[in-house]
Amino acid sequence: MDPDEALRVVRETNYVTWRRQGGWDPILVTRAEGSRFWDSSGKEYLDLSSQLMATNLGHGNERVIAAIADQARHLAYAAPGFATEARATLSRALGGVLPKGLNRYFFSTSGTEANEAALKIARAATGHQKVLSRYRSYHGATAASISVTGDLRRKAIEPLQKVPGTVFAPDCYCYRCPFGLTYPDCGVACAEYVDYQLEHESDVAAMILEPVVGTNGVLIPVPEYLPRIREITKKHGVLLIADEVMSAWGRVGEWFAVDHWKVQPDILTTAKGITGAYVPLGLTATTAAVHDEFRDRYFPHGHTYEAHPLTLGPAVAAIEEYRRLGLLEKSRREGEYLLRRLREIQEHHVSVGEVRGMGLFAAVELVRDRAHRTPFNTEEDKIAGRPLVADQVAAAMLKEGVFCVSWVSHLVVAPPLIVTREELDHGLEVLDRALAVADAKVGNPG
Repeated sequence: MDPDEALRVVRETNYVTWRRQGGWDPILVTRAEGSRFWDSSGKEYLDLSSQLMATNLGHGNERVIAAIADQARHLAYAAPGFATEARATLSRALGGVLPKGLNRYFFSTSGTEANEAALKIARAATGHQKVLSRYRSYHGATAASISVTGDLRRKAIEPLQKVPGTVFAPDCYCYRCPFGLTYPDCGVACAEYVDYQLEHESDVAAMILEPVVGTNGVLIPVPEYLPRIREITKKHGVLLIADEVMSAWGRVGEWFAVDHWKVQPDILTTAKGITGAYVPLGLTATTAAVHDEFRDRYFPHGHTYEAHPLTLGPAVAAIEEYRRLGLLEKSRREGEYLLRRLREIQEHHVSVGEVRGMGLFAAVELVRDRAHRTPFNTEEDKIAGRPLVADQVAAAMLKEGVFCVSWVSHLVVAPPLIVTREELDHGLEVLDRALAVADAKVGNPG
């Protein structure tokens, strides 16, 4: 199809996620390889955000591609009530990488579905309804997962689609502490307040959190936070759900972010990097104790594509590739370099309020006033369709052939784990130049 015709058809017939539908003018991507992709004009782009923090293995990994083809030839589909070799092989492989004790698996096709399953499992297993979540969070777009989402995407849909029972806790966000305190003198009040909440709430099934917050700012918790949250949830008999849709599979330098703090959740969800995003696979992993609640009780969940063989085979190949390429170690090593470079960039841009990160997962937070930490834009601006400064910086980068995700008032720097030092330097040089767009707006009230 002619590229212009293809763009016209897509624009006229498709919905696009999380934005107003008018004015959408997408790039037509025609191919991708490594850390780069190309549009229909032949222009090359460096992928500095792994598309949606998903293509951890980069584009065009031949071993994962071969696994997809082999699985399609061998067994493309079986109903979820059957066992398959792909299901057994991946289950065994997961046992070697997941945190100890998470050894019961439900397979779906996205992070949203993984979280929807986790929430239903937690509620059904405990007999309780309420779920504790946090404000700067995103857990998915389906009814239960959007209801425990704290960010603007819940606000936009809340009048129309909401499962009751969510209670929101404060974020572990030192740059904008909800209590106005400073670490470490704060006593990690954001965790201790959860103890207070659970002391005074009833009917709580679970707490769901992203160990490292993703789209909402790559928030890295202080060392005591997650271990203390685990202690508190155990004390109150509340299940802990770790949403590792973005933070797993080497993204922060370990198989899973919770590994950094030696925390074992009761339920862990993941997707994206589990196959490098080559095929859509979501995973909900639980302890045997949670699974045992359904041994003699009806399990109230399922769907046609549960444990779809075509999604499982490539995940085995992806796990092997993370090991073969040494990507966890590379993420730690290059992550230290990335954070150092971003801090150097911060020093000569008045619009950069904070940079933070872990592994190859970092955020650049933009502010109008560094002294008062005033953001350029708010969630309300995003919903209303007002111009966002972070989007303008990302657009300037795109013009120079570097793709970087922007969200409200920050940029997410999360390249494929295979990124070379030269590619990383190039992307950061382009970011450095593009930040002049934000610098020019510092102090401007409009």
